[in-house]
Amino acid sequence: MSGPADFANDSVSYKTLLESTLAIPWKIDWATRQYAYVGPQIETLLGWPQDSWKSVNDWAERMHPDERDSVVNFCVAQSEAGIDHEADYRALTKDNGYVWIREVVHIERNARGEVESLIGFMFDITERKKTEEKMVALQKELEALSFKDGLTHIANRRRFNTSLEQEWESARQKRQPLSILMFDIDYFKQYNDLYGHIPGDQCLTDVAQTLSLALDGPRDLVARFGGEEFVVLLPGADASVAWKVAERCQRMVQNKAITHAKSPFDQKLTVSIGVGTTVPRDGMESSAFIEAVDQQLYAAKKNGRNRIEGG
Repeated sequence: MSGPADFANDSVSYKTLLESTLAIPWKIDWATRQYAYVGPQIETLLGWPQDSWKSVNDWAERMHPDERDSVVNFCVAQSEAGIDHEADYRALTKDNGYVWIREVVHIERNARGEVESLIGFMFDITERKKTEEKMVALQKELEALSFKDGLTHIANRRRFNTSLEQEWESARQKRQPLSILMFDIDYFKQYNDLYGHIPGDQCLTDVAQTLSLALDGPRDLVARFGGEEFVVLLPGADASVAWKVAERCQRMVQNKAITHAKSPFDQKLTVSIGVGTTVPRDGMESSAFIEAVDQQLYAAKKNGRNRIEGG
């Protein structure tokens, strides 16, 4: 049978075990909101002396302002309800830095079932958070790359399709116009045959960047549609605005004055443009609208190139 000495030895061993872990143990008396115990590891991790942790106010005040209200309110509500819980937050260090903490809290009740104390552990999860942040940043970077044309660095067809569906639905709900311009570089095969694929790639990039500079709407988008074809999405633009943008694009490509010795247009690179405007309605499909604008582009090429068709 264990005696007082055995109990005391067990308590010392238990305390030694707690204070040798990387996690920081603590206990709060719920009635007074005072710390009954905080592990000495707290000073090594955060710089605040062990005996400076008097009450839950010290805990709250040493929390990053961005998390303070939400974490404190959550933990207090869970504690009052007698529910074990966890919370992540940035704990402020004494030297004005911060450490990411995961707080794991267990509720102790008295014989009447009332909350008597909180027992918990603080875990340093800073490295885990840094890894998570890097993964999120990498995911965003990969997502951005998946929407970007690798050659011209403008939006790719996938990005255009995604944006078109969003803008199509928005225009349908608001009963607003939506316009699309489709471009084809005139005699591009002959350009490639004459100058080679590397200059051809540079030509595509130059045209892409020129079209980008011609846009000024906050949601306007230029994308590479495929090969030497480009597409411009103009949310909210009516037919007259779309035509003006098409003329501006045509003029800016001409002003770029890219030499094309096999072009009949002053031996300069030119583009053919198809223009379309619609107000999406229930039952209309965006794919049918794209096909209609593509037919306008086909007409521009059939009718002599270096021209704009549609409206």
